[in-house]
Amino acid sequence: MADKAAVHDSHAVKSASHTIVVKLGTSVLTGGTLKLDRAHMVELVRQCALLRRNGHKVIIVTSGAIAAGREHLGYPELPKTMASKQLLAAVGQSRLIQEWESLFEIYGLHIGQMLLTRADLDDRERFLNARDMIVALLDNGIIPVVNENDAVATTEIKVGDNDNLSALVGILAGANKLLLLTDQPGLFTADPRNNPDAELIREVHTIDETLRRIAGGSVGGLGTGGMATKLQAADVARRAGIEVIIAAGSRPDVIIDLANDESVGTRFLPLECPLESRKRWILAGPPPAGDIVIDDGAAAAVQLRGSSLLSKGITDVRGEFERGEVARIYNTKGELLARGLSRYSSRDLGKIAGKHSQDIHSVLGYEYGPVAVHRDDLVVI
Repeated sequence: MADKAAVHDSHAVKSASHTIVVKLGTSVLTGGTLKLDRAHMVELVRQCALLRRNGHKVIIVTSGAIAAGREHLGYPELPKTMASKQLLAAVGQSRLIQEWESLFEIYGLHIGQMLLTRADLDDRERFLNARDMIVALLDNGIIPVVNENDAVATTEIKVGDNDNLSALVGILAGANKLLLLTDQPGLFTADPRNNPDAELIREVHTIDETLRRIAGGSVGGLGTGGMATKLQAADVARRAGIEVIIAAGSRPDVIIDLANDESVGTRFLPLECPLESRKRWILAGPPPAGDIVIDDGAAAAVQLRGSSLLSKGITDVRGEFERGEVARIYNTKGELLARGLSRYSSRDLGKIAGKHSQDIHSVLGYEYGPVAVHRDDLVVI
């Protein structure tokens, strides 16, 4: 897709193609004021557009809906209740997405809005639907703009802050990097607001109680997150193999510098690659919900060539399980070969067993892709 506006190239993106989640806090989007700083927002969009032009996939996790609603309504005096926050979010969310849409349009880029709650991510089926949605957007060159659905979320179903939401979005998208942009240059050894000797922590290998005690609260009072929630988000994301960086959103070219692996902010190194993390979860996590029996050709493909399991190779399906649940995979001799996350329910697999991948849609009337179990979701025993 050709950009409608030229993207300044003096600071080119040099790293290999990555999927990058950019979380923008309220303090970054407002510059510490009570209204959106549109001049700075367009600068952030320019950097994201440059990333896109250089082959990266970009996801925006945006705060600011409540601030946008409050600004649009003229800063009304409202009671400090959940309903008041939901009112402001309901008004502000549409305003916020319009701002992002108009700014990305400058560079000929389309966005797609995703509003999530904890319930969307805790339920495996809804998790997979959200994952499919975000991957579809990225594969079609559309930038997902994600926010928590504050207008309907209650305490029980809220993620609670966009720092932790961005970590979950990173896991959904299989991201390489999560950039937590805030009003601070990173995590310090002490609170830099009242300790002149505080030093920036450049790299973190272990998140322990000492580090958690250092983390302070939100500075501006406009958002819901502070350093403590960023630490939580970093811990979740790095366990899934995602590199996390906390940095100042006001720093010139901060997004480009972080994409180029320059020493900016506080960097949290991933514990392991996402694939191994997911496969360990499949192997040691939830109990299998059912069994899939496959023929000799499929068994050889799965065991020897590391292939995905196709519906053509399935000879029998036992038990009842839903899409996204773990199933054991056996050969026709009754030998356990693997465990994996099924892309289809047991009912659907029973209908498409022995069928070619291109026939799935005609048999079911819909499809979730050409494979029954993807190799990335498959652990050979």
